[in-house]
Amino acid sequence: MQVLICGCGDVGTASGLELAGRGHEVWGLRRRADRLPAPIHPLSGDLATPGGLPDWPVPFDLVLYSAAADRTTEAAYRSAYVDGLKNVVESLAASGQRPARLFFTSSTGVYGQSSGEWVDETSATHPSHFTGQTMLEAEAVCSTAPFPATIVRLAGIYGPGRTRLADGVARGELHCYDSAPHYTNRIHRDDCAGFLAHVAELDHPERIYIGVDDEPTETCTVLHWLAERLAVPSPHRAGEAPATERGQRGGKRARNTRLVASGYRLRFPTFREGYGALIDERGSS
Repeated sequence: MQVLICGCGDVGTASGLELAGRGHEVWGLRRRADRLPAPIHPLSGDLATPGGLPDWPVPFDLVLYSAAADRTTEAAYRSAYVDGLKNVVESLAASGQRPARLFFTSSTGVYGQSSGEWVDETSATHPSHFTGQTMLEAEAVCSTAPFPATIVRLAGIYGPGRTRLADGVARGELHCYDSAPHYTNRIHRDDCAGFLAHVAELDHPERIYIGVDDEPTETCTVLHWLAERLAVPSPHRAGEAPATERGQRGGKRARNTRLVASGYRLRFPTFREGYGALIDERGSS
């Protein structure tokens, strides 16, 4: 297949390398395309700028839109996810491109549940924050594109270069709070890439997938495990959570039943395998 990846950041580049390793011809679009590793073919362009996209070099069989906002502001989110996706879809259609499928990497932030509820691909999406609202708007752009589309809702991506949680525990900066449990969902970067490549090769992928590992986990459970694994003191317990975290209440728990049913086997089924590999790698470097 000829594959176009729009937005070759961490996940996009890893997905491109995964697809190239499976024998596909991969083209990567980003502002500084010269930084892309071989064998991804570089395409320079600006997703969010009208007229900023290049001439498409080949007919693409598959398009993966995996851009990321450079700031957590409403304007940055709209530019990266809504405007950028619109520009790509319109440019592809105007140039006669008819890919067999468009994939969009969205977020479990589209779910507004925040009391520890379980959610799946059929659950209601009523996000209360602009991040989830903007992603939901981008999903609508994807769904109304003139090509078949699949949306993959990712959560809590961690992996090489994404070790904020482990680093915070190591420095003693994180705390557990005396309040109701707060659940989090996560997926290793390599499983993001592996799963995206997997569904790209399916004959009839579903319209929506949730991309998470097997175990939604209470935040403090993860922090204590990391402290033990890093051989540092466990996080201190504190009283009331900061105002910025109180509104999240108990979070949500995302099911990956559809991901597993697709035939994909997670390389890091839980945070233990994923963070364990990162810690081992750090210790051997």
